[in-house]
Amino acid sequence: MRGFCDGLIAVLLPLHFAALGFGPGGLGLFASAALSGSALMTLMVGRYAGGIGYRPALQGAAVLMFCSGAAFLLSDQLWVLCAIAFVGTLNPSGGDVSVFAPIEHAVLAGSGDVRDRPGLFARYGFVGTVGAALGALAAGPVERLAPDGGPGAAFVFYALAGALTFVLYRGLCPFPISTAIAAPLGPSRAPIRRLAALFSLDSLAGGLVIDTLIAAWLYQRFEATAALVGVFFFLTRLCSACSYFVSARLAGRLGLVRTMVFTHLPANALLVAAAFAPDLGLTLLLLGLRSLLSQMDVPARTAYVMSIVTPEERPAAASLTAVPRSLAAALSPGISGWLLGLSTFGWPLVLAGSMKIAYDLTLWRLFRHVEPIESGATSRPPSPDS
Repeated sequence: MRGFCDGLIAVLLPLHFAALGFGPGGLGLFASAALSGSALMTLMVGRYAGGIGYRPALQGAAVLMFCSGAAFLLSDQLWVLCAIAFVGTLNPSGGDVSVFAPIEHAVLAGSGDVRDRPGLFARYGFVGTVGAALGALAAGPVERLAPDGGPGAAFVFYALAGALTFVLYRGLCPFPISTAIAAPLGPSRAPIRRLAALFSLDSLAGGLVIDTLIAAWLYQRFEATAALVGVFFFLTRLCSACSYFVSARLAGRLGLVRTMVFTHLPANALLVAAAFAPDLGLTLLLLGLRSLLSQMDVPARTAYVMSIVTPEERPAAASLTAVPRSLAAALSPGISGWLLGLSTFGWPLVLAGSMKIAYDLTLWRLFRHVEPIESGATSRPPSPDS
């Protein structure tokens, strides 16, 4: 449900800002405020969620979601909208970068056997990605059915979804989390900080090629139609969602780090190659193939972070690895827009792919021998005797 709202808002938000008379600069400022606020909120959650309990923390986030959708309808001033974005849960990226994510990651990490963890995170990512894809697809009908109030209707739906989310969380049984008291990072501080730095590099590169900027490049270079680009993004998100389950199987066979690196590297090579494609058909083919691989590292990455820390460190680890990603992703869209203004060539794709390849190689060098704390975690393939 939350993914559906994020996908819907990500598509209709530019229309809302245009109706209010704000240009791309205002939209960019809003996105930076939203991602920065999300990072700060995520940091606070990592520090305090274990103390107040995961379910109350999730219910509080649901209340914030309701207030964000409702408040967004009450003002047409840019500074007010940016303030709402900073303290609320509105997500302009379409991906799951909200305050909900680190809490839910910590809850999932404490659910079930350690061998099932990659599959749990795969299903979690699959549901969220499919929801975002359906939300993006629904944006067109919503805009056509309510051309004067389509974006406003989306924010009403967002607020109602927040209220329903609160009720659903309230009705759940207590989460099966560790009885250990949540604590700041202790023995795992050094590897988690290194991972946070690497994930920041990956997110900085990812911000160069978010969907909005890829669409702008396709319009600019190939004069693609909005209908074609919309269907393309819907299909690529579905491909990404299906890839989560392949990732879980690969993690069981190859190990978590190998799955992260060996699927991400070819995806980034395809991203660079797409910049050099001479026509729209080949470009969409390369980007489509990339979508089959580019998200396979996500469930493996999350499972790996949760596996190399103690149970009481999980909220802090989830927060420390999520916050820098949000901050880094907020910096690079402006750089990408500047590059697109200089040339129709896909320099953002080349730069992003190169940075991501550097991330993959560094991750492999630093963490291929770092074993999970828990017995049974899939850090590497089982030996022939196992």
